[in-house]
Amino acid sequence: PMPKTSPSTSVRIESYPYKDSIAADIERADLVISHAGAGTILQTLEAQKPLLVVVNEKLMNNHQLEIAHQMEKEGYLCHCTCSTLAEGLKKMASTSFQRYEKGDPKLFGRYLNQIM
Repeated sequence: PMPKTSPSTSVRIESYPYKDSIAADIERADLVISHAGAGTILQTLEAQKPLLVVVNEKLMNNHQLEIAHQMEKEGYLCHCTCSTLAEGLKKMASTSFQRYEKGDPKLFGRYLNQIM
């Protein structure tokens, strides 16, 4: 990690190119700003942390944008792009989020058993 503290605020920012697990970072965070990977989104929402997703605009067939847009529409997070990050942070401050409930991974299996 490369911890940095802005001289004008007490905001601590940590960044790293790769880390085996970010679970501890998410648990410590007051706010998570992340890429739009589905795994990271779900991990953050399951930890009940406010999430600002920064979508990579340069991707072809941008599934990240589709996921982020739908999750914002449902009230779970806010999304932006690198160029609209400041606006995204302002939007976060005035947004009340839905509580994300983790799904039951056995639900589909039970459904299959019922119909077979």
